[in-house]
Amino acid sequence: MKRVALITGINGQDGYYLSRFLKSKDYDVHGITSCSKPGIGEPPENCYYCDFAEGSNLNQILGTVQPDEIYHLAAQSHVRLSFDIPVYTAEVTGVGTLRLLEALRYYEEQSQKKIRFYQASSSEMFGKVVESPQSETTPFHPRSPYACAKVFSYWQTINYRESYGMYACNGILFNHESPRRGEAFVTRKITKAVARIKLEMQDKLYLGNIDAKRDWGFAGDYVEAMWLILQQDKPDDFVIGTGKTHSVREFLEAAFGAVDLDWKQYVEIDPQYYRPAEVELLCADPSKARQKLNWEPKVSFEELARLMVEADMRLTQQEKILSEASS
Repeated sequence: MKRVALITGINGQDGYYLSRFLKSKDYDVHGITSCSKPGIGEPPENCYYCDFAEGSNLNQILGTVQPDEIYHLAAQSHVRLSFDIPVYTAEVTGVGTLRLLEALRYYEEQSQKKIRFYQASSSEMFGKVVESPQSETTPFHPRSPYACAKVFSYWQTINYRESYGMYACNGILFNHESPRRGEAFVTRKITKAVARIKLEMQDKLYLGNIDAKRDWGFAGDYVEAMWLILQQDKPDDFVIGTGKTHSVREFLEAAFGAVDLDWKQYVEIDPQYYRPAEVELLCADPSKARQKLNWEPKVSFEELARLMVEADMRLTQQEKILSEASS
């Protein structure tokens, strides 16, 4: 009999790769989404609508799906935007997790079924880091409304595990990108601009802090780690990353270099893209995941930048052809 997985935020980047991965493992995959996201695709089959700002139909969804595993990926996940809509970010990204955990606790009590729960925690929780690299024991110092909401969700997940014996885990994922990354995120903003500049559809790219350093990996690799976390005998929390750090400047070099352009000729700094509180450096210590999950990232930083540029080149070429045909 197939295992049943429920993925919240299924039509986002991670939901896309995770649903494909779970189907390759012969899961029956169901999803929750709050809306259809242009550019990422229509919601898949077996998809339910829920607004995590109020979550009134979560009990109904759990009763209908009867999942074996839940992957909670849904969030207002754009860090810079969270400064503009902090209350909404707290409601969806923070309290939304609590709403789901409470609905899950009620469902387990009623059904007498144990569900495995994965919470998508974030490296942004480390914020103003006190040590580097960051591991499962590194203290949090969140530097955005988004990061504060994620810290709340992290501790609620542990609280439900310890208070009610639930199989509830946190995956503290460092930055993970792909061609399906939202266009507001810096890596995708860069690769889309590279394609448009190469095809002479754009002149300049405006960015904020290009000296910020991150631990970047491929989303397709990281969803396997999510699954592995829920396959362990006991629930636990894991840091997932490459253990290598690169600056936004280095990503610019790799992305523009993929099409033989010099980024310095096209990139300008615009103060409006700076965050009120910057996170300068994030770097994972994934040794626990390596030892207990036997997980290793497969796609390198350079390969990631290249595959994102190549995908955006294809999309932009199609866009240009359609634009010229209609003019």
